[in-house]
Order: sequence, then structure tokens, then C-alpha cells
Amino acid sequence: MKKKRVVVVGFVGTQLDKGSGSGRWDKWRPTVALTQHDEMVIERLELLYSGKYENLVQQVTRDIGSVSPETEVVARQLPIADPWDFEDVYGSLFDFAKSYPFDTDNEEYWIHITTGSHVVQICMFLMTEAHYFPARLLQSSPPRRHRAGDPGSYTLIDLDLSRYDQIAQRFSREQEEGVAFLKSGIATRNARFNTMIDEIERVAIKSRAPILLMGPTGAGKSFLARRVFELKKARHQLDGKFVELNCATLHGDGAGSTLFGHIKGAFTGAASDRPGLLRTAHKGLLFLDEIGELGLDEQAMLLKAVEEKRFLPVGGDHEVQSDFQLIAGTNRDLSREVVAGRFREDLYARINLWTYELPGLVDRSEDIEPNIDYLLAQFGAENGQMVRLNKEARDHYMRFAMSAEALWMGNFRDLSASVTRMATLADAGRITAAIVSDETRRLKRLWHHYATPSTEADGIDPEEVLGRDQIAQMDLFDVMQLKAVIEICRRSKSMSDAGRKLFAASRSAKEKPNDADRLKKYLAKFGLNWERLNAGGSDTIVR
Repeated sequence: MKKKRVVVVGFVGTQLDKGSGSGRWDKWRPTVALTQHDEMVIERLELLYSGKYENLVQQVTRDIGSVSPETEVVARQLPIADPWDFEDVYGSLFDFAKSYPFDTDNEEYWIHITTGSHVVQICMFLMTEAHYFPARLLQSSPPRRHRAGDPGSYTLIDLDLSRYDQIAQRFSREQEEGVAFLKSGIATRNARFNTMIDEIERVAIKSRAPILLMGPTGAGKSFLARRVFELKKARHQLDGKFVELNCATLHGDGAGSTLFGHIKGAFTGAASDRPGLLRTAHKGLLFLDEIGELGLDEQAMLLKAVEEKRFLPVGGDHEVQSDFQLIAGTNRDLSREVVAGRFREDLYARINLWTYELPGLVDRSEDIEPNIDYLLAQFGAENGQMVRLNKEARDHYMRFAMSAEALWMGNFRDLSASVTRMATLADAGRITAAIVSDETRRLKRLWHHYATPSTEADGIDPEEVLGRDQIAQMDLFDVMQLKAVIEICRRSKSMSDAGRKLFAASRSAKEKPNDADRLKKYLAKFGLNWERLNAGGSDTIVR
């Protein structure tokens, strides 16, 4: 393996690195001393400084050149006004890290924290820990008894900086930016989804363990996996590619070849070697959607690849290596697949460390509107034309989108296709109520075969739950309203879910909306309540 070049990044010591005349070699100067170790060759020293210390930097550069001519010194002045101000120091270092061309394939980076103010040292430590610097920390020390030419020692260190929390808020903002990045900046309103994305952000940054994303088709598993990759790539945690495969497309002998590669002549038609997707994903992220569709043999080979980072290509006698992070997606309940013998228990245990269930669009109905705005902005950026819904059209579309008629069987794919159609048909960038009416009719036709009796036009008969005598004493207005409420309840997972759909507009004006309580009080007026029909999770209205 090719040895990487050592690159040290550190501040010039405005006091420790000072020296004058020939006597400057009689004292220990940490930056110069780093280049005097015979067993270590520093290819490049990124010498940071702030303020008017050009003369000192030039002197240190000349002295390093005299003892280590093979070391290139690159002086970089940072705009730090006060080296004891956390915000000032962190901001300058953050900008430096973001713009620096790190080459982790060929270079090994060491962050020298012996010099600089304590604030500088703390910020450099925290930024290294957070992977803004893809590096190791280095601390140098003087010799116990100084002798000319003795560079002292250097060690990798682990500091406890728990008591330094002045910049916790700044790091918190960076985490919030990471969360917003995973959501593509969409201001989602679903509490469960927001909590889940917040945890995924922390896991993605701190762990290389497999992640399992569960949820219905179109819930955004593939999209989220790619965003996780882009977030880790921005933090210098991955150098390779994002490789995606839907396992449902694999069939027969080609499954093993696609994943693990094959050697020439392994089977009929194998005219040349094939690396396979696992090797393509080396140092990157492999997303296997619908992993439950993999055969048992491929599951066993994948388990070995995940655990040992090595595997045999089809027809091969020699193992190959690939170090990748795995994200798996599925719309199946893999625990049931294990019980049924269709999925290996050991592989399930290995990928089940971090498991997240992405809710479908029906369970995130409050996020329909912000996603519409996001999709319209995306359409405008791609087509060079701003598209907007006028108020009448928006109200019309949202009434339908939140109603019992909107099944959203394809989840966000259905919504994306719907918005794209309306935006394409918009004249002068305006989606009108007429366009929305045509679109809602189109969606109803698409979902017609999925509709259940309770979502058809005739709907439920309120007499089923109230009785003919009570219905006879009610105004038709109340009967029709109750009928719509019962339909929503019967296709909702919980009382809170039904309440969010029923009170979607008015709840936004309340600081702490209690949708379930409002629905409970409404039903109580008719002597009705919400009870669990069975342990499987279905809900119904009973007297």
C-alpha cells in the first residue's frame, strides 16, 4: 500500500516559536521542532497565523528550511481579530476547513494543538472531533533537559474538553443545518418525522454501522439514503461513491454477479471480469433497497461482506476487499420474514442496529403543503420558470389532499408526479383552480381500484353506529358532517392522526393543538367514542 504524505496543520507560536540570532537554537520551538524528528518526514506544514506576524512566520519558515529542506511550508493568514473569542476563532477555522482541498487518499493530516491560544486549541480539537478536519490530533512536548538539536517528543492525544461549552450553541446550529440538509430544507411539521431525522443526523455523523430504513414504497427511503451520503461526504467521512440497487430487480445467477462481481469464465456469458457493486462502493455508501427480495445465498455473502469487508466474487478462489457503509431499505416486516424463513436471522440482527420507519404521506398529511412548495421551487429551478398556486387553487388542492378521497398510494412519488403535472400545464407560471380540478379527477382515477367501500362516493351509513331513531332526530347537515368524520376515522391509524386531518387548517393557529381531544368531544355529542377493534392496531367507532 502506498504510504501517505504527512501534512501538519498548526498555528505559529507567537511566543514559543520566537527566536533571534544564533541563540534561537538554544530554546525549544515547537513548530520548528516538529520537523527535526529523524523518524518522521513532514511533507507539508500548513502554518496558520493571525495578526501582523509575517516576520515571525518568515523566520520560522527559513529555520525549517535549514533543518528539513524536504518540508514545504505554506503560510496562511486567517482573519481572526481576537484569538480569545470563541465565535471569532471558530468562524475563521470553519471557513478554512470548508475551503481546504483535503486529499485523504494521498495525505494524512495531523492537527498540531500545542501552539495558539487555549481557545484556538479547543476549537481545533472540536472541529477535528466533528470531522470538519479529517485528521488526527498531535501534541508536541519539549525534552526534559534541553540540548541543542533535541526536538523533544510528540504524541497523539485525547483531551477531556467537557467543561468548555461556550460554543455549544454554534455546534448545535451546525447539527440543525445537518438535519435541515437531510430534509432538503423542507420545513416539515410532523413531530415524529422531525424527531427521527434528528436522530438519523447524529447517527450518520458518529457511526459507520448499517442503517435500516423501513416504510412503504414512495416514502422517501432512497432519497434519504442519498442525503445521508451527501452529509457524510461533506464531513470528509466518505471518499467513494453512492451506489444504489433495488434488489427486486435481481434474478437468478445474475444476482450474485451484480453484487459481488465475477471472474472471466465463471459462467456462460462471463466474457470478462466484473467488479460488482460492492467493490464499486468501496469507501462510499451502498444503498440496497428492498433488501428483503435478496435470496438466502446472497444474504449469507452480504453478511460476510458487511462484517469482514471481504468476499468471494462468483467463480473466484481469492477474496477481494471493499470497505463500504450499508443502508438497507424495505417495505416488508423483516422480523416476520425471519420467522417465515425467507430472511436470515443473523443478517437481520446485523442490519437492525439503527432501524427507522419512514411514515407514508397519509401519516404525514401536515407535510403535504411544505412539500408542494418545495416541489414547485425544484420544478422552477430545473425549468427556469417560477410556478405558483393562486390562493383559490391552493385551497382547492389542499382540501382534496387532506380528505378521505386522497389515498396517496404511491406516497411522495404520487405527490411529486401530481405537482409536476400541474406545473407543466400552468400558463405564465400560474396553477389555477381549473388545473387543480383536472388533477384531482386524474388522481381519483389512478386510485380507483384501491378504494375501499368506506372511501367510495356513497361512503358509510351513519345508521350503522347511531341507529335509525337517533338519525331521524338530526339535521341533514349534522348527519353529513358526522358521516365524513366517521370515514376519516376509519381510515386513520389513531385518534390523533384523524384529528390532524380533520382540523388541518385551524390547528395551525393554535400554539399547542390537541386534535385528539377535539375529536373526542365531537364524538361524545353523539354518544360515540374511539376504541381499539383488535390488538393488530385497527381502530373503529363503537357505541
